[in-house]
Amino acid sequence: MDYTKSYTINGNLFQEFLGLLGKMTHSNLIRQIEFMKVENEILRSKLPKRVTTTPAEKRRLIKYGLPLHGQIKDTISIVGYSTFRRWIAEGVSMKPLKRGRPRRTQQEIIDLIVRMAKENKLWGYNRILAELRKLDIPRISRSYIKTILFQNGIEPVARRKEDSWDAFIKRHFETLWACDFFTKTVWTALGPKLFHVLFFINIRTRKVHVVGITAKPDKEWVVDAARSISFLFHDKTKKLLIRDGDNKFPKEFDELFKPHNAEVRRIPYRSPNLNPYAEGFVGTIKRECLNHFFVFGEEHLKHLIQEYVGHYNTKRPHSRLNNEPLEYRPRKTSGKLKCQSRLGGMIKHYYWG
Repeated sequence: MDYTKSYTINGNLFQEFLGLLGKMTHSNLIRQIEFMKVENEILRSKLPKRVTTTPAEKRRLIKYGLPLHGQIKDTISIVGYSTFRRWIAEGVSMKPLKRGRPRRTQQEIIDLIVRMAKENKLWGYNRILAELRKLDIPRISRSYIKTILFQNGIEPVARRKEDSWDAFIKRHFETLWACDFFTKTVWTALGPKLFHVLFFINIRTRKVHVVGITAKPDKEWVVDAARSISFLFHDKTKKLLIRDGDNKFPKEFDELFKPHNAEVRRIPYRSPNLNPYAEGFVGTIKRECLNHFFVFGEEHLKHLIQEYVGHYNTKRPHSRLNNEPLEYRPRKTSGKLKCQSRLGGMIKHYYWG
């Protein structure tokens, strides 16, 4: 048997079979392409005349269209062939766009470092560095943070963490009270006398409580007067009461508030600015009321103070509280304007009637 001849015959038959299979496959692919082109034309007819493509979509079309060479002219339908060639000529990048968050600018990083230092007085260079690393901000060193803080006038943490009185006040704002004295000369049958008025002010609500008026503010009187307000300290919330170093406040005064979970804190000598809310009220009541009267007798003084404090705690607007009164809320917002006058017109309250 001639195996060579047999192999040749079988080889030709196999090649013919492959050729026939290729023709059938090619013919089938052509039919599929023709069907897809018709389908695409129908879909395009349902869309606006102009189809906007994104850069990513353009890159995909170029990627799969370039290997077809000239055949793409008969295949592409989403845009014209000239538009496709223009995309290639304009150099639409085949590289995918970088993903992830955009890099922060140098100024943004500097602002962030300064903000962290100002908002966190206990954070040193290493702590700020760790927070930046957590936020995925690279290439920042400890020395760089140190330089930025120095350039922005921010002290090292050892100095920044020193507590300030302003920060202390803000930290205790919700449960903070203050007390103080103010004086007024009163004309009596025995001549002028200097009367002392002891008051307390709640820093959060701004409400003032006058607890006593006397010409002899000895230690016993101060303690007795303070007892009249101790009921406001009966709840279990920890409170802080600030006062100045006036000798009229005895040791017993401070001890009086301890059972009520209230700590008395004395401000330094000659530092009225450290008790601003109490000092502010003293200036207000004198400027808006007491400085405009000659006071004849203790009862006259009590009347003036009672009238003004009643107005102050209810209907007087407070600039630091968005110019809102402490209690009064108008029932009407239109109508006839009316005015309520007290203390001979020194106190006026306007409202819609």
